Amino acid sequence: MARYTGPKSKIARKFGEAIFGDDKSFEKKNYPPGQHGNNRRRGKKSEYAVQLMEKQKAKYTYGILEKQFRNIFANAKRKEGVTGEILLQLCECRLDNVVYRMGIAPSRRGARQLVSHRHITVNGELVNIPSYTLKAGDVVGVREKSKSLQVIGDSLDAQSNVYEWITWNSEKKEGTFVSVPERIQIPENIKEQLIVELYSK
Repeated sequence: MARYTGPKSKIARKFGEAIFGDDKSFEKKNYPPGQHGNNRRRGKKSEYAVQLMEKQKAKYTYGILEKQFRNIFANAKRKEGVTGEILLQLCECRLDNVVYRMGIAPSRRGARQLVSHRHITVNGELVNIPSYTLKAGDVVGVREKSKSLQVIGDSLDAQSNVYEWITWNSEKKEGTFVSVPERIQIPENIKEQLIVELYSK
């Protein structure tokens, strides 16, 4: 399965925000990477460059590569409504993202690994496809044999975020994907309209 495995802090510094979650390296060096760091004179970015940066930020945030991201955009474009909002909603409906939102894993990368290693169930059935699209009412849980995994326990203990479109039962270690989130409920700092403009050229 293809995925980005390069340095995360360098990417976060490129966008000027910790898109992969808490990052001590980013806190120390929250300026763009490169030999001259902050001292490099950076000219005004073109419209295309700004749009491309926003698309790359969304891809890295959700851990999706170009071909898959383009397919998600094409799917969003076919649906009725605001294309940019639907694009982010489709990203939020991915199984690896929901596992991360529920706190079962500390990051989307970790969530993707739990899913692909067959630790996660959907409606009681094992699902090992991180890009699996959830529907409202689907129940996501930790497989019985995996409930004692320390990495899952540590992540759930550290989880403090609460999302309106997700419910969580700590005793059963399962949660319900109640509904597709509205744009205002998605906390990611992504200007989705710029992505739509880029793909529409």
